[in-house]
Amino acid sequence: MRAAVDLFSERGYDDTTVIEIAERAGLTKSTFFRHFRDKREVLFVGQDILSQLLADGITAAPDSATPLEALAAGLDAATALFTPQRQDFGLRLRAVIADNPELQEREALKRARFASAMTDALERRGVPEPIASLAAELGVLAFHRGYARWVEPGNERTYTELAREALDELRSTAATLD
Repeated sequence: MRAAVDLFSERGYDDTTVIEIAERAGLTKSTFFRHFRDKREVLFVGQDILSQLLADGITAAPDSATPLEALAAGLDAATALFTPQRQDFGLRLRAVIADNPELQEREALKRARFASAMTDALERRGVPEPIASLAAELGVLAFHRGYARWVEPGNERTYTELAREALDELRSTAATLD
């Protein structure tokens, strides 16, 4: 993944080949394809783990938790993947995705998968539709806003703090929609 982001940053997504990524990572082309379908997928590795962490956090929230409190627990659970070593990498990854429509499309699919995982977890808690879907969409938005703030240069706050802050902002904003 780091090799791909390095090359995409240096040469651009379209001008980088799988062979170049594999060589930079010290792998063969066939080893690359045993793990990834294409060069796009290398940037989204770990999304299944992240979806599971979000869902598990929601499921593990206290029975008395509101849907948004359960989402906050899901965001807290995701923190395990957001280590300081990944912070600078995350900023570079966001820039690569922002520069390519194909990667933006894949990012949108990732968001949909997160929303689905969170919706399912909320429904298992007994949260009815459309509340579960709406809450999950707020959770996805909070996740991404928190992440964008977390990767900003000079940020010293944790992902959890920033994601919860984003969720609180969205909760307050949603209350003004009436």
